[in-house]
This record gives sequence, structure tokens and C-alpha cells, in this order.
Amino acid sequence: MSDVTNASPPPFEAALVRASEELGFPSYYQSCVRPLLRNPEGRWPRCCGGGCEPCAQTLIQVALRTLELMGTPRQAPLPD
Repeated sequence: MSDVTNASPPPFEAALVRASEELGFPSYYQSCVRPLLRNPEGRWPRCCGGGCEPCAQTLIQVALRTLELMGTPRQAPLPD
């Protein structure tokens, strides 16, 4: 028997995977969304119009859908 306990993934992990799949967001960018989920009511980046990949607007869409799937939608206003 092993002394190592199986740690459960954070509660948002399944919601993030599902939101990513729904929005066609590549899984290798999910780490870019996690900071938004750790601070859902905080200040989020906005699109700079510079053609970044992934765009901040895409990150926001995935984060919003993840929060929605978790039943904890964002309450703070989004950046203009």
C-alpha cells in the first residue's frame, strides 16, 4: 500500500476543461485562464488589439464560461 494520497484536482478543473472544449480553446492555453479563476472578481486583462495568441478576450470568454459552469458567475464588471 502506498503512503501517497491521491489529491483531488481543484474544483474548477473539470469546468475549465468543459468550457475549453465548448469554445474550441486549446488545452495547452488553459494555464493562461487559471489566474482569472483564482481571482474571479479581480481586475482582468483586456484586448490590446495587437493580435496576441491567445487574446485576452478569448481568455475572458473561457473564464466566464468556466465560472458559469461552476455556478459562480463573475459579479464584477468586465473591463471596457
